[in-house]
Amino acid sequence: MAAVMLDQTIEKRDTVITVGKGEAGPSAMTQVYELDPLSDLRWPALVAVHPEASVFHTRAWLSALQSTYGYRPLVLTTCPPHACVTGGIVFCEIRSWLTGRRLVSLPFSDHCEPLVNGPKELDALLMHARRAVEQGSYDRIEIRPHSAPDEIQSLQPKGGAVLHRLNLTAPADHLFRNFHKSCIQRKIHRAEKENLVYEEGNSEEQLNDFYRLMTMTRRRHGLPPQPLQWFRALNAAFGPSMKIRIARKDGAAVASIITLSHRRTMVYKYGCSDPSANIYGGTPMLFWRTIQEAKANGQNELDMGRSDLEDPGLSVFKEHWGSVPAPLTYWRYPAMGSTLRPRWQKKLRDRVISASPDRVLQFAGNVLYRHMG
Repeated sequence: MAAVMLDQTIEKRDTVITVGKGEAGPSAMTQVYELDPLSDLRWPALVAVHPEASVFHTRAWLSALQSTYGYRPLVLTTCPPHACVTGGIVFCEIRSWLTGRRLVSLPFSDHCEPLVNGPKELDALLMHARRAVEQGSYDRIEIRPHSAPDEIQSLQPKGGAVLHRLNLTAPADHLFRNFHKSCIQRKIHRAEKENLVYEEGNSEEQLNDFYRLMTMTRRRHGLPPQPLQWFRALNAAFGPSMKIRIARKDGAAVASIITLSHRRTMVYKYGCSDPSANIYGGTPMLFWRTIQEAKANGQNELDMGRSDLEDPGLSVFKEHWGSVPAPLTYWRYPAMGSTLRPRWQKKLRDRVISASPDRVLQFAGNVLYRHMG
């Protein structure tokens, strides 16, 4: 672990040590330390009790990111070595020849709240990260809180998304009555009439069924699928806390979702389906079974994840369950230019992807995703 004060940077065995010059301000004399969340037991101890900790703060999620993409997880904290850790921000260090050297909290995570004790601690940790950019150690930093502060020191906001959550404290029959009648309730009943079979687990066969549907779904969205190794790593890291849920029609998988369980929250992370079988209501059936299981486990929330405003259909689907949307803003330093691409580029990309065999798409995902976090 390395003690860090602000301003002058020294590289030693990949650990950054900075020495302050006594500048004025609330974080001028604040020491910042770096710890390894995969080996330092103080981090999981904090995650186990902090009210804002999510599944994305856990060692299981971080170890899957490391083993699949080679990212180095680290935590910046004001707590010194051997002291109890009461706060910190977890990052992954990404070193990419394509997208640069970045500190991201966290890659491929819908949200990751800084686990800090007030704005002064947040400012001190972000000032340290910002100095690392200014001194050339990184090209950019990014944090992804689910809270909505008006301003974060020297970081620029990037909106354009919402986070949907469904409160599960009401009785199951009350929840069901609040579902959209035609879009959700009727489709759940349709799944029952069609004798769709519900299946859950984490076997290799189930993972392969899920991945076939995921490749199909990502193609429809004009994107390659995530690497199969990513889902295998999640499976290995989370064990029974991860479930692959599958709806089958006449033995064939027609819809699938992956959920992660963390404390009092059930997290919906990935979903996919065969569009030719959507009329059977497979996906609504899977969500309803997930909600019933979460309530049986005493969980009080279904985190339905991020939805881009550019994809209003996904937001509408989630709101049909009675979930509440909240603005989701990521914060970056330095600010990036517009990421909007000309329409012709999107059309060209969609044409190429729609014409590519599954193996080509899967290879592209294996190559590209490690640069995209």
